[in-house]
Amino acid sequence: MTGGSLGPRTWNNGSLPNINGVIAGGGKLLHSKNLVNVRKNSTKVLSVSGVREKERSLPSVWCRCLGCRNVSMLLLIAFALLVFVLGSFVVNKESISLNVDQQIGTLSMVLPYVNGAPSNPGASWIEKKDKQKDENYFVANILKGGDGNEFQIVGSKGESVLPSNHPCAKFTFPPPPPPTLRRIGPRPCPVCYLPVDQAMASMPSSPSASPVLHDLTYVHDENPIKSEPHRGSEFGGYPSLKQRNDSFDIKESMTVHCGFVKGSKPGQQTGFDFDESDLTELQQFHDIIVASAIFGNYDVIQQPRNISEEAKKNIPFYMFIDEETEAYLRNKSILDSGKRVGLWRIVVVHNVPYSDARRNGKVPKLLLHRIFPNVRYSIWIDGKLQLVVDPYQILEKFLWRQNANFAISRHYRRFDVFVEAEANKAAGKYDNSSIDEQVDFYKIEGLTPYSEAKLPITSDVPEGCVLIKEHIPITNLFTCLWFNEVDRFTSRDQLSFAIVRDKIMAKVDWNINMFLDCERRNFVIQAYHRDLLETFAAVTRHPPALPSIRGRTPGKRVTRRGRDRRSGSRRRRKNAAAGYNPRVEKTVADVKI
Repeated sequence: MTGGSLGPRTWNNGSLPNINGVIAGGGKLLHSKNLVNVRKNSTKVLSVSGVREKERSLPSVWCRCLGCRNVSMLLLIAFALLVFVLGSFVVNKESISLNVDQQIGTLSMVLPYVNGAPSNPGASWIEKKDKQKDENYFVANILKGGDGNEFQIVGSKGESVLPSNHPCAKFTFPPPPPPTLRRIGPRPCPVCYLPVDQAMASMPSSPSASPVLHDLTYVHDENPIKSEPHRGSEFGGYPSLKQRNDSFDIKESMTVHCGFVKGSKPGQQTGFDFDESDLTELQQFHDIIVASAIFGNYDVIQQPRNISEEAKKNIPFYMFIDEETEAYLRNKSILDSGKRVGLWRIVVVHNVPYSDARRNGKVPKLLLHRIFPNVRYSIWIDGKLQLVVDPYQILEKFLWRQNANFAISRHYRRFDVFVEAEANKAAGKYDNSSIDEQVDFYKIEGLTPYSEAKLPITSDVPEGCVLIKEHIPITNLFTCLWFNEVDRFTSRDQLSFAIVRDKIMAKVDWNINMFLDCERRNFVIQAYHRDLLETFAAVTRHPPALPSIRGRTPGKRVTRRGRDRRSGSRRRRKNAAAGYNPRVEKTVADVKI
């Protein structure tokens, strides 16, 4: 080894022996400070030279082997793959979270509350709600099974304990399906239905008891007068605010406004009129009916599927339509003199009371007990829905098994009326001033944003496209008063549901089975409205033509390579520097010609 020795390395960390501030080195005495400077400088020189050698060597090796352009492409591809993997992880995480929220029917992302309420109630509410195992409402506990992937269901109030040999006694939700990038929206979840014959045998032999209210009659007025400056209709009878408030005072015998105020009976000179042959049909006794409606030719009739022969024989399916929809069906040869379209028995409505087709649809939806006075149970589905489960099985699952007399699914995303109102305004469902007026009125009456204090009530917002109902006085009163709110305010029945329910529940021991929205999606399939279907069909038949390019073969792209591409770019730079624009020159030449 040449040069002076730095001495033996006997100290830890490679330090040198220091004697009286000097260090031996090759016959010379070096002060420790000077040695430190020497070592620092030598380290810097070595490090800089090493880095430069690496900078010169590594890229040169890569460039020689693969070419500089290929190296850049490899780096870009690696970066793109990294971004894709990270993005997929985020999307999958959101998809799993959203799917979990849909399975338990709770909200994961909501619009901010008004009046300073919290923007997100938080998952703690759901955990507390599940731990309470409340007996009043149907609640699903998520991820509490033995293997960490099962769902457990808490029974609702009054539900009888299923025997061990019951087909649904050990039913649990399976794990949610794996998330995909194609579909992360609401989806159906499994439901345990009894076989049709067992469901039929489960039908109660006598009507359910109606709490407090036993005798319900309806206002009849041949000349209703609008006495207060509010909305309403002649069909609804213009109930005053006093009459409205009195209708929430539940008594043993009551007379309330419930549409059809004129005429001798509903459908006869009342403003929502039926043919005589249809009136006779509607007066007949049935244990169960299924009903729907299409007004303004807004939807396409959806035929039910998976209906048992017993249901086809015993349960009539009624579809209410207006004259506009009837004309369309006859022109398309869909409706003949038999007044049947598949399973549906068509009932044509004359003299509809409202100019808004959506509001006309609320009449059969909420007032089926007035149109069918001799029916025990009814299932209402909106006209855009297709029923895919037998009615006996639906009634057994959501009414008879739960000892309930009214069932409706809660909204899959929103559970607060104020959030629902803002969503309606944002989507243009109704004019904003009318929505604000309705919500402000309910705030004065005491409606508050949904909070933990409302438990065991799990939602204030229903997904109101399906109603499952037993026709007894208390449920008939509920739908009457719900209709009166729709008649007085906006036709958005999701906004008025909670105020009517809460006022009745404050007076009597009664509740509504608000089941999961994913369960609703199990027995009905939602289709598109007619205008969207026709738009899709038109695009399919006549796809937009591709723009033609003169002088080029369609589908063939002319590209420049290597020097030609670079020379073209240099030519453009020269022209720009000289102030020459070929497009401008061509235009000037055309003008001169």
